[in-house]
Amino acid sequence: MRRRDFGSLVCGAAIVLPRSLRAQQPARPEIGFLSSRSATVDGTLLTAFHKGLAGLGFVEGRDVTIAYRWAEGRYDQLPALANSSA
Repeated sequence: MRRRDFGSLVCGAAIVLPRSLRAQQPARPEIGFLSSRSATVDGTLLTAFHKGLAGLGFVEGRDVTIAYRWAEGRYDQLPALANSSA
């Protein structure tokens, strides 16, 4: 094997290796946040929720994903929002 070929092989492995390690990491846990109110009304509650998560070592987007659902006073929508995945 020539020196140039060996260098290309090592550089190629260095680029592919981190991608393969990221692919093997487990999916980030997802927390569902369901409220009968709106995001603007629940602002203080959300701040406390994020502080509580941070106190446990969880940061949204880094350690966990949070799926927010807001019924905005339409209580009949709560079951559908709880069952939705989007």
